Amino acid sequence: MPKGMRYSTLEERREYYEKEFPLKKVAEWFEGRENTVFTMIPGRHTGIVLPEYKDIINNTVVVDDYEDLEGLREYIIQYLPEGVYYDRNLYSDIEACSKCGMEPGDCWNCKYFLGQELAFDLDPENVVCPYHGNIEKKMEKHQGLSFCMYEFKTVRRKTLELHEELSREYTEFRFVYSGRGFHIHVLDREAIKTGKKEREKIAEKWAKKYPIDPWVTSGEMRLIRLPYSLHAMVSRICVPLNLEKIKSFDPRKDRKCFPSFLKV
Repeated sequence: MPKGMRYSTLEERREYYEKEFPLKKVAEWFEGRENTVFTMIPGRHTGIVLPEYKDIINNTVVVDDYEDLEGLREYIIQYLPEGVYYDRNLYSDIEACSKCGMEPGDCWNCKYFLGQELAFDLDPENVVCPYHGNIEKKMEKHQGLSFCMYEFKTVRRKTLELHEELSREYTEFRFVYSGRGFHIHVLDREAIKTGKKEREKIAEKWAKKYPIDPWVTSGEMRLIRLPYSLHAMVSRICVPLNLEKIKSFDPRKDRKCFPSFLKV
């Protein structure tokens, strides 16, 4: 990992979510969006988990019965997860969806399904690195989720290039530093309404040129990291950025993504 990045302890996770997690900014991110489902992963990658949840360390905990964002925060503090995500699917009734019993891949045919945010997840481990090789080599060395600054800078550049190409088709974008790489959210109405087969074609097209996770773009993986949550694998806050900021963004130095426990 780049210098200064490390796993967050359980107490550091607690400190962040109790004292710093900006619910107002989270609310602004979801403005106009209702019935959002959230999920948490207790400790799948870090191995750091509260003792009472060690049996579900690798599970995905679904949060769909919260009353408000303060209620969501209470769930997060209860589990102190290594990662918090939200479901990009748009639902008309999440209570009905929670009872339907259908597999996630069947949501596209459900009467309660309204569409899905189109997203592009660019992560540094997908970069072919002259020092660390391709993703297969990294996996062989058990380094599949680690990265170096060469890989990060490549992803940073590719994020800007991909946006330039996407802007020929779409107009409404949001960008997030995800803790390791970047997320491009496309919020045009026609993008949200794009069907499953068309998304698969979009994913296949752009995966040929950019280090994206095609499962995210195709909709197979509908979860995406929650902006302003703590990425506990690297001790960085996932922060929205504008295009100009991305050009020079350095997670080793930019204190916008530093939780207080690193600001010594």
